[in-house]
Formats: sequence, structure tokens, C-alpha cells
Amino acid sequence: MKLIAAIDQGTTSTRCILFDQAGLPVAIAQKEHPQIYPQPGWVEHDPMEIWARTQGVVAEAMTSAKCNPGNIAAIGITNQRETTVIWEKKSGRPIHNAIVWQDTRTAGICAELAGQGGQDRYRARTGLPLATYFSGPKIKWLLDNLPGARKRAEKGELLFGNIDTWLIWNLTGAHVTDVTNASRTMLMNLATLDWEEGILRDMGIPHRMLPKIVSSSEVYGVTREGIPVAGDLGDQQAALFGQTCFAPGEAKNTYGTGCFMLMNTGGMPVESKNGLLTTVGYKIGGQKPVYALEGSIAITGALVQWLRDNLGLIKKASDVEALAQSVDDNGGIYFVPAFSGLYAPYWKDSARGAIVGMTRYVNKGHIARATLEATAYQTREVLDAMNKDSGVTLSSLKADGGMVGNELFMQFQADILNVPVIRPKVPETTSLGAAYAAGLAVGYWPDIESLRQNWSADKTWQPRMDDNRRESLFRGWQKAVTRTFDWVE
Repeated sequence: MKLIAAIDQGTTSTRCILFDQAGLPVAIAQKEHPQIYPQPGWVEHDPMEIWARTQGVVAEAMTSAKCNPGNIAAIGITNQRETTVIWEKKSGRPIHNAIVWQDTRTAGICAELAGQGGQDRYRARTGLPLATYFSGPKIKWLLDNLPGARKRAEKGELLFGNIDTWLIWNLTGAHVTDVTNASRTMLMNLATLDWEEGILRDMGIPHRMLPKIVSSSEVYGVTREGIPVAGDLGDQQAALFGQTCFAPGEAKNTYGTGCFMLMNTGGMPVESKNGLLTTVGYKIGGQKPVYALEGSIAITGALVQWLRDNLGLIKKASDVEALAQSVDDNGGIYFVPAFSGLYAPYWKDSARGAIVGMTRYVNKGHIARATLEATAYQTREVLDAMNKDSGVTLSSLKADGGMVGNELFMQFQADILNVPVIRPKVPETTSLGAAYAAGLAVGYWPDIESLRQNWSADKTWQPRMDDNRRESLFRGWQKAVTRTFDWVE
């Protein structure tokens, strides 16, 4: 039996999942990798370690499924977006650790660029505000700060890629990125789907170090074992694809390290007036691109990890639910996790995290509860912005990612949004989206209609909270958020 392999290279771990024709997982392997924090606000990964982990999980998944390379019809890749790697073309060695999407060291570069046209200087062309989140300023930082790097890049000795490009290059030798990942660099024009020369000049980035921009579903090359690598989607767009949100107005929310809501807006980019990002949703082969609005939240699942790793309040991430259930409510506190500044809809790099409303009454149960509620409140802010931008009032939300197994959280999410929240039968929708893109490219699945037929709901949470309580809690959250503004001078 032929299977599709999905490599899901995320912020904290790398996974390989093998899927069958029904879109069901046959084997899963996963390995975490260390987070490197050289100084406050800086976050790095070792790209060689990520490549080693990737090879490890692919081998492990294939052993688990008792299959060989001949059983794999294609490989799809999905990845943490914006995380920036520069490596030597000749040796394949990175010249520095990868700078992770959460890293804030480029705040000065962004402020300098914004000084000549404001934070939205490039938004009309790229769909993005100037923020530390995106790859372009990270490339500039590396070229500015590593001796000789810019000269070497100009000579064609260095290559740039987000993690998708890094993995595809190591797997096949092809130096490519798909439109979804390219749309997160702040260097691609959304209309032309090509690198924007004016922005490259502004940032001093040589064109020749950039990968070729391709579609999300086509054969990019083959591995040493002869397997086609044929799908490439940034993780959030992959989840949109895996949730089969193929019609305008359909939306999904992924709860991972951060939290990302995407709404399909069809064949035209919709410029946001309410702090969202305009991005490419996906592009299948030679078809026209499909665009999306995105609300990006930096810290959600990572906040639970912080309770575990930094405070030692819980032994494992899943313990947070029982601890939060030990109290009836949040005890009057709000936890705003602006560890990397605030993303949508505020875009304030200078914000920092805060727990507000503290009294002697508050205990660790309240902190655990406020941790879960923070994700739900941030999602509500993004949903409100999406409704305003799109003119479509969302009637339900498809949810996926690590936190969808937490019953207390999912109920609170439905309550604070006042819409039903739906978990699909296959919660691994990011990996599934990458598999679908690869499978479409090699004819494993005939068309997107066949993918729709694979989707089914596992559980739906209906809102149960009364309107007055919902709005009172949300007002408290909005007040708490303002307390984090402009902390870094």
C-alpha cells in the first residue's frame, strides 16, 4: 500500500506522519529540539540538529509502519514559518543558528525602516506590518552582524531559506520555497508572487541568495531514495488546507506554540484595517493563488510550557487542566503573555508579559486557569478583527493543534467567542495539509473534493455562558492588555 509522508517541522519539535488514502495517520514519530536563548528576547535553533531530527523521525515512522521508500508516494513539508537560516552553498553548513520567528532582536531594524514611512510602509505590497516576526529583517540582521556575510551573499556563496527551504535543499538539492512561506518574509509582492526588488534594496538583501518561489503543490525534486518531495506549506496554511477550508469565509484556528487563525478570502488579497495579516493561503500547481486573512498570536501553548519549565507549577503540559479545574474561576487575574511583544491585532514589539489583578487570594490554580483563558481571549480579539475585515460573521470555528484535547479550555473558548468550536476526527491537520498538497501533486488524490470527503468532526463545544458575564470578562482582558504596552523603552 502506498502512503504519503508529511514532515512537520515545528517550533519545539519535528514530526513525521504517514497518511493513507482516507487521510488517516498510519504511523507517527516525533522528537523535540532545544530552544536556545542567548539573551533576553533572542530565540534560536540549531539547523543541523533540526535536519538530524528530521531524518530521525522519517526513519522511525517508516520502521513503525514496516514500510520502505518504495511505499512512499510523495513527501510533503510543513514548517515553522519566518524562522531564518543562512547557509553556505558549497558546504551546506549554516553560518549561524536559525533565528526563530519569536525572536525580537530586529526591533531596531524595524523601527529604523518604519522611520521612513511608518509601520505599514510595505503593507500594500506584502500584506504585513513592519515587525520582528518576519524573515526579511532577520536576514538583514545576519548580513549586518556576521563579518563578511553580506559580501559573501553578494558573490552567491550564501543561501537563505525559511525551514521549508532548508529541508527541501537537504532532501533534494533544490533551492525553492512555496508562495505561503515566501509571503512571510516581507520580501514577496502578494500580487506578482515574486521578490520585491525595492524592499530588497531597502534591507540590503542580495536577490541571488533567495530561493525560487514555487507553488504549494508540485514536484520540487526527489530524495536520494527517489521519493518525490511535492508539497510545501507554512504550518498555518497547511492547517487551513488540512481542515479543507477551500471556500471563501471558511476559517480554522491552530493552537500550537502560538495561535493562528486563518480565513480563506478567495482569489483576491483583502487588506486588513484591523491589525490582521494578509497572506497567501495556498497555490495548487498552475492554478491561481488563494489568499487568507491571518490573526497571529505569539504565545499560547508556549505559556503552558513556561508554567512547566520556568516555574515548575506542573510536571507535564497536560497537568494544566487538572490544576485549572481546582478553582472555579480565574480569581480576578489575567495573564497577558506578551513575552515577544504583542502580535495581532496590536503589533507592539515593546509590550512585555504581565499578570494583573493579583491579591492574597490568588493561588497556582488561578494562574493555571488564567494561562488557559489567555489563549481564548486572544483568539476572541482576532476573531472580532476578522469579522470586521472580511464582512463575514463566522458561524463556527474549526480548531486543531495541541490544546484541543483540553476540555476546560475548549469550553471556555466556545463561551468567550459565542460560536461553536469544532475539533476534527484527525487533529493533526497541519501534517495532513502537507500530505494533501504532496498527494495532489502526484495524483494520489484526484482533486480537492476528494479531500473534503475525508474531513469529519470529532466533537463540538457549544457556548453556554450568558452575555453579561462574557462581555464583563472580555472587558477585563482588554484592560489587562493595555497594562503591557510600551514596557521596553
